[in-house]
Amino acid sequence: PPNSLSAPRNRPEGKVLETVGVFEAPKQHGKYETGQLFLHSVFGYRGIVLFPWQARLYDRDVASPVTEKSENAAGHGSKEVKGKTHTYYQVLIDARDCPHISQRSQTEAVTFLANHDDSRALYAIPGLDYVSHEDILPYSSTDQVPIQHELFERFLMYDQTKVPPFVARDTLCAWQEKNHPWLELSDVHRETTENIRVTVIPFYMGMREAQNSHVYWWRYCIRLENLDSEVVQLRERHWRIFSLSGTLETVRGRGVVGREPVLSKEQPAFQYSSHVSLQASSGHMWGTFRFERPDGSHFDVRIPPFSLESNKDEKTPPSGLHW
Repeated sequence: PPNSLSAPRNRPEGKVLETVGVFEAPKQHGKYETGQLFLHSVFGYRGIVLFPWQARLYDRDVASPVTEKSENAAGHGSKEVKGKTHTYYQVLIDARDCPHISQRSQTEAVTFLANHDDSRALYAIPGLDYVSHEDILPYSSTDQVPIQHELFERFLMYDQTKVPPFVARDTLCAWQEKNHPWLELSDVHRETTENIRVTVIPFYMGMREAQNSHVYWWRYCIRLENLDSEVVQLRERHWRIFSLSGTLETVRGRGVVGREPVLSKEQPAFQYSSHVSLQASSGHMWGTFRFERPDGSHFDVRIPPFSLESNKDEKTPPSGLHW
């Protein structure tokens, strides 16, 4: 049928397609429920919704065709950009799809400070992602275990009387409650320069004491999207990091996370996450990415300024996933 969803079997002798579900109409209003199966509209992986977050989206685009009418007419350069409420989802990525998206999207979008003496130790949970409402192409499946992920059967169980037929186990609710301060997505920042859209999501990870001083840690997820048909390649990053303690640090380097991704019409997006630490409880980051066109010319794309804020109710970082 024209609305069925297919995926290749992992067979060395050929690419055989098999039906994995049936597409549903995307929701124009309201939220997707826990247990909703979906295909990611940008990265193409199969996933399932764990729970929604309400985020404040700070969009600096005013000249862009995707601009909302409610945008501040003052545009870029105005000191205040009003945040609009937007729904994002915590999701599980199907492990079978991770090898196919690894060059375009890191599958470790969630990291924690490990709970032991090494103040730089980070603990990553593979196959967890944050997905915007418009990224979701919902589908249904009759398979009782449609997503392969080590947490799937710990977090969800099949219930044929429900729609969608996967419901949260008590372990999912307890995990969300316990790790809420480090999972919660609150602010999203977005800006487009020359048809390259940069989206930044910062997360506070916690504070550590090191050499009689406090060190505060954040992670930030960044998505780069090419909204044009011209092929471009990321060559350099230029960060400025301001700390409340009064320091201003400049960081320049080739590419991001050791890569210089190409953004094309076929593969328009690249997503990664990184980390920053300050010896103050808050600060700001902003900067530019330098891209190269096929003719060898370069242009700079703005990274929207975003604040690094620490949670007021400081809690002990989680030590990982314990049941």
